[in-house]
Amino acid sequence: MDTNAPTAARHELQPRHVKFDWQQTPVQWLPGDPFATHTINVLHLLFPAGEMWFCRVYNKALPMVTDPVVHADAKGFMRQEAIHSRSHEGVIKHYYAAHGMDAKPFTQRIDRLFSHYLGEKPFGLNVGKSRFWLRQQLGIIASLEHFFGYLGQWVLDAKALDEAKADPMMLDLLRWHGAEEVEHRSVAHDLFTHMGGTYFERSLHMLIVMPLLLTLVFQGNRFMMKLDPAQPKQPGFVRGWLSSSRKGHLPNLLHVLSAATRYFSPWFHPGAEGNTQQAMAYLESSPAASAAAHGGNFKR
Repeated sequence: MDTNAPTAARHELQPRHVKFDWQQTPVQWLPGDPFATHTINVLHLLFPAGEMWFCRVYNKALPMVTDPVVHADAKGFMRQEAIHSRSHEGVIKHYYAAHGMDAKPFTQRIDRLFSHYLGEKPFGLNVGKSRFWLRQQLGIIASLEHFFGYLGQWVLDAKALDEAKADPMMLDLLRWHGAEEVEHRSVAHDLFTHMGGTYFERSLHMLIVMPLLLTLVFQGNRFMMKLDPAQPKQPGFVRGWLSSSRKGHLPNLLHVLSAATRYFSPWFHPGAEGNTQQAMAYLESSPAASAAAHGGNFKR
């Protein structure tokens, strides 16, 4: 945990135009653990629509931001999130398609979640131009980003994934994305606060996001397990998670809950979460990020 992060030296957030080649990635990219494989695979289903929604919301907010630091960070955040969305969409288009796995029945539901229920006319209400609704959208993003920052730090630390001989291309995607989540972990919280977000709203957003995210992960895991051509045996969700987390292939559920509860502290700031130096070190060594920095050309 980077306890000095709130006062650490700030740097400009840079987009890294990574590309990935999925031709050699097997369906079960984490050998011997289809449950963990397909639980993590849920992220590929959520991120393309979700992170483009982040960008649309930020585009609305930027003209109202008066702090130049918050404005610059928000622009850098948007650029990184757009590439995250594109990269995970590439998994669906190339990795899943190559194995005959049609993710559309699930991703269409995610599209509706972000375009309808969290969009400009939730439940038919025309509130898209309301500053109040914009602030709620920003608060939902801040809550989600807290989880993604936690997961980013977890995947950077998860040596058991290396020991299990996880597919190196998939592992690089997850760690590159995770490192950038750690890198920009304070941006969503700071923008929400800058736009007048309150502690009460922040707490309410987390109470919405926690069960929503858990439900989507549960449903996505069931969907992907059924979609797997090998038809692996489906354990009970909690039992499967506990088994995979004991192997170090998924986060410990108690640690996830602890991360969520920290968000309810009135003094919470995401700068105290994660390790910036570790994240930046990975971004220096990541095969995809290094290739992007030096003109590499992996296929998406």
